Amino acid sequence: MKVAIVGAGISGLYLALKLSEKKVNVTVFEKEKKILKKACSGLISERIFDFLPKAKNLVQNRIDFCLIHFPKKEIKIYFSKKFFVFDRFEINRLLFDLTKKKVKIFFGYDIKHSTILSLKRAFDKIIGCDGANSQIRKFLKIKEPEFYLGIQGFLSKEDHSNFVETWPTKNGFIWKIPRGKEIEYGILEKPKIAKEIFENFLKEKNLKLERENSALIPQGFSIPKDDKITLCGDSAGLTKPWSGGGIIWGLMAANLLLKNFPDFLKYQREMKKFFSLNITFSKLAKKFVYFLGFNFPYFLPKEFKIDGDFLI
Repeated sequence: MKVAIVGAGISGLYLALKLSEKKVNVTVFEKEKKILKKACSGLISERIFDFLPKAKNLVQNRIDFCLIHFPKKEIKIYFSKKFFVFDRFEINRLLFDLTKKKVKIFFGYDIKHSTILSLKRAFDKIIGCDGANSQIRKFLKIKEPEFYLGIQGFLSKEDHSNFVETWPTKNGFIWKIPRGKEIEYGILEKPKIAKEIFENFLKEKNLKLERENSALIPQGFSIPKDDKITLCGDSAGLTKPWSGGGIIWGLMAANLLLKNFPDFLKYQREMKKFFSLNITFSKLAKKFVYFLGFNFPYFLPKEFKIDGDFLI
């Protein structure tokens, strides 16, 4: 069986590696000319080690809890699973190094409607792992996810604190992450208002950041009912509604695909069963906490514990 994977991000490379171990003939197509740094905080739970044990060598800092700064109340959230700070580029490079000797990887491959048609003729299965602006998703004409904008920048100051800080905004939040050798600030918000809110925050805190960059964050589970072409990771809108993080969810989805491969229809059903309830509950929980935090903060506990990947 010949399988084409579009996108050489974490989900795409992980799937390529694991499918090659099953003796599947895999080819990866990536639009960029090489593995690039992408706008990502790389704040990932310890579950990452279940998928990539060698990632333990890439840890920059350990995070035990999060401080949420509502206007009139500060809340401390402990994580039942420890979180660690990584450079996402290093994780991508680790996966690339593990994968490149086992599968064919083509860089600079422009994904258009015509090239997808060519892939359909040449391959038995196609897996879209091509991110927020997935061309595979557009080709399938399925529902587009809602998009948020993530902006990040860095402060050249050492900070090895074991907690992150967040400041809720209208639809998202501003964050501060101690990365060990530097500090990261960023925002997740609706694209039209993210930049203005972030700039006002930085001005208020008298912060001047370096190396600012941005990326679209998809939110809204979208997966085709198709036995030849499917989606995984960000291309399927798989990011956590409360944080925008998608690495663990993408890897969990990849394992569901591997479990059901080559039956994409069964994979689609299991994806809906596994993620739909989590997504619905997470959205409601976020709205409820934000409503209380901004309007009736005294009803919120001062501290509590959650699983940072799955609220249920």
